[in-house]
Amino acid sequence: MPQPYRGVFPVVPTIFDASGALDLEGQKRALDFMIEAGSQGLCILANFSEQFVLTDEDRERVMEAALKHVAGRVPVIVTTTHFATHVCAERSRRAQDLGAAMVMIMPPYHGATIRLGEGGIFEFFSRVSDAISIPIMIQDAPVAGTTLTAPFLARMAREIANVSYFKIEVPQAAAKLRDLIALGGDAILGPWDGEEAITLMADLDAGATGAMTGGGFPDGIRQITDPWFAG
Repeated sequence: MPQPYRGVFPVVPTIFDASGALDLEGQKRALDFMIEAGSQGLCILANFSEQFVLTDEDRERVMEAALKHVAGRVPVIVTTTHFATHVCAERSRRAQDLGAAMVMIMPPYHGATIRLGEGGIFEFFSRVSDAISIPIMIQDAPVAGTTLTAPFLARMAREIANVSYFKIEVPQAAAKLRDLIALGGDAILGPWDGEEAITLMADLDAGATGAMTGGGFPDGIRQITDPWFAG
């Protein structure tokens, strides 16, 4: 089995020009900066990448340009969140085909009030998992407005083939990470800190093995994480 992904994987901003159009040359410079600054991996098209203002065509252009330009220098996680199962599955297949190391997905939601229960969420992730062979990171984020308990997340890790990474962004993240690791055992390959390193020390103490931080200071964050992981 390959070694689990771990370390500092910042979210990559999407770069626009003054008119609001994509600036793919600027995007490449941002990617180079983040890699040269010590990122051990990257995440594109996330919430902080302004994914919700991008058209499907824009998403495709950013994903193609980023994965081609990074060219395997570091692993790249692609966010493929969508309410529709078939759309999320197709986005995830496309990311895999272009060389993504992993996909990150929030539980399906729409607007302020449309949410699914645990049965629907389980089926959603099962079907997306069936469409790909790379790992899925479940993004447990307040913006989704969905409660994902540690027992439920651990169950999905045990029972859904590719669900093995978890980015925990909700309040009391450290306690949730600790519970998730205890309940999920070996099925939890990547319990990750996700709140811009605000709770990093508590999350590392709870057992986090990765951190999805802002992209401006990965070398600074590594001054914390590298010694921590080295013991």
